[in-house]
Amino acid sequence: MSYRVALIVLSDRAASGERPDACIPVMKERLGGVYSIARESVIPDDPAALQAELIELADSHEADLVLTSGGTGLSPRDRTPQATAAILDYEVPGIAEAIRMVSFANVKTAMLSRALAGVRHRTLIVNLPGSPRAVGEALDIVLPVLPHALELLNDRIADG
Repeated sequence: MSYRVALIVLSDRAASGERPDACIPVMKERLGGVYSIARESVIPDDPAALQAELIELADSHEADLVLTSGGTGLSPRDRTPQATAAILDYEVPGIAEAIRMVSFANVKTAMLSRALAGVRHRTLIVNLPGSPRAVGEALDIVLPVLPHALELLNDRIADG
């Protein structure tokens, strides 16, 4: 079963061309052949732009899964969790907790992450950290459960 995934990086510097994005390549490498890339975007740390993109992706059923990277810390421009929470039908806290747990084992500042995960319609949205290394670690921990989650969201298997 192939799933459609959208990859969104939130970074003022990468969006302006000041520096190249290094997170989408890590996401694509980890996703391998199980997921087809529906969209790749690098946008500024702009909550309204992120909300518009998430709503479009979920409401049009363009993506089964949306992975965001960046904007999950404590800086004043880090608004990814708030923007994501505002458009969700419900949260899936275990995903973000697992990401923080594995990241914390490697870097203590991971406890400062405010990333979350949740569902809008039948699309799973997961906020990932903003560094390439942390993105890889986060995906390593959540990738094994994502197919099951996506099957549940699409009524392909019974819960239980």
